[in-house]
Amino acid sequence: MTPSKSKTKEPQPIEIPQDQTASAEENNQAVESNQVKEPSTEEKPEISIEKKLIALYQLQQIDTQIDKIRIIRGELPLEVQDLEDEIIGLTHRVENFQEEVALQEKQIREKEIQVKESESLISKYKEQQNNVRNNREYDYLSKEIEFQDLEKQLAEKRIKEFKSTLDSKKDAITAAQEVLAEKQADVDVKKAELKDIVEETEKEEQSLVRKSDDNQRFIEDRLLTAYKRIRKNARNGLAVVMVERGACGGCFNKIPPQHQLEISMHKKIIVCEYCGRILVDEGIVKVVNA
Repeated sequence: MTPSKSKTKEPQPIEIPQDQTASAEENNQAVESNQVKEPSTEEKPEISIEKKLIALYQLQQIDTQIDKIRIIRGELPLEVQDLEDEIIGLTHRVENFQEEVALQEKQIREKEIQVKESESLISKYKEQQNNVRNNREYDYLSKEIEFQDLEKQLAEKRIKEFKSTLDSKKDAITAAQEVLAEKQADVDVKKAELKDIVEETEKEEQSLVRKSDDNQRFIEDRLLTAYKRIRKNARNGLAVVMVERGACGGCFNKIPPQHQLEISMHKKIIVCEYCGRILVDEGIVKVVNA
């Protein structure tokens, strides 16, 4: 008789349905690796699955608070930057208007000088008409007087046009300066608010970051890596969510009853087969919030 071969017992992975998405499969593999005990030179004391879930959910709550602080602080600098950009735009606009006003005032002065020169020439030609020797000279001077009169009328017309445009430009400058003053006041308020928030939240954020780092020491490296990857891929940064009304608290897809039972037993780390988030029950949440 041939001797029968002894069968080696393989480590059992977490039971996850086969029809899951690619991202969920990656998270399952990372989580499954934490279920197999690998030999190491420095073995850490065995931590129960329930304690791992508590540590993960507590870490998630801390990281969520840090995210909220950074979101609040992250919006204010953008608002301040937007207001400062508007102020720069309004300042350039006012400067352009002022340059146009200065140019038109210069043009008005030039036309006023031209009017005086035309009046002076008209007066001169009229005096010369009294001393002409023939009709040809008289007709020539008459044409010059007529030409200078037309030049004078044209210059006066341009002066009226420039003054009308000048008034509208000055009104635009006044309106822009009023808006500029309002925006400047708004940005000053926002900057003061940002400064206060930074001063208030900086200490809280540093404290939460220290708590997060301390909490990570109780979680295995591979499980922590999986947690960080899920957080990075999730829009809201949630890697550990509670099962609410039989559905995943992250993607809101229904959890099979068998998986709900396994989650409540705290014997395995179960992930959502749709989004890959780690699932905990109400009991874990109560322990963390107690």
